[in-house]
Amino acid sequence: MKILFIQTGGTIDKDYPRITGGYAFEITEPAVKRILEKIKPGFEYEILSLMQKDSQDISMADREKILDACRRAACDRIIVTHGTDTMIETARTLSAITDKTIILTGAMRPERFTDSDAAFNIGVAIGAANTLQPGVYIAMHGRVFSYDRARRDIATGRFTDTD
Repeated sequence: MKILFIQTGGTIDKDYPRITGGYAFEITEPAVKRILEKIKPGFEYEILSLMQKDSQDISMADREKILDACRRAACDRIIVTHGTDTMIETARTLSAITDKTIILTGAMRPERFTDSDAAFNIGVAIGAANTLQPGVYIAMHGRVFSYDRARRDIATGRFTDTD
């Protein structure tokens, strides 16, 4: 089995790379690269850095670019790392693909933080990619939701099911 990881940006990839002259987070190299290097997974993978944007800055043209990358992917298991603010909107766009298993995940705190949920969410997404049928899903907070049933509770920031 092979999984394609597509970086789009978001909190999961935020870093504070400047020693001087900087005061804000920047989206840098894919966090999933550091996570996978630590765990040395028992599957093949590829990482594609498609864009490095906060999800609030992802446009419909960007979503079409993500859709195209997923369609062109040789493997049928894809994990998209994405910011949580517009993850559901991107998942809705990707639902046009019906013959691949696509999981979107991200983090509430950057992977660089010691209390980040990034590695946990990536792990859940990998497990889901190994077991789910083709479709588009969101893996956050230890749960996996079909994209069309996922909702985000604005007060808590948590993703929930429509049930």
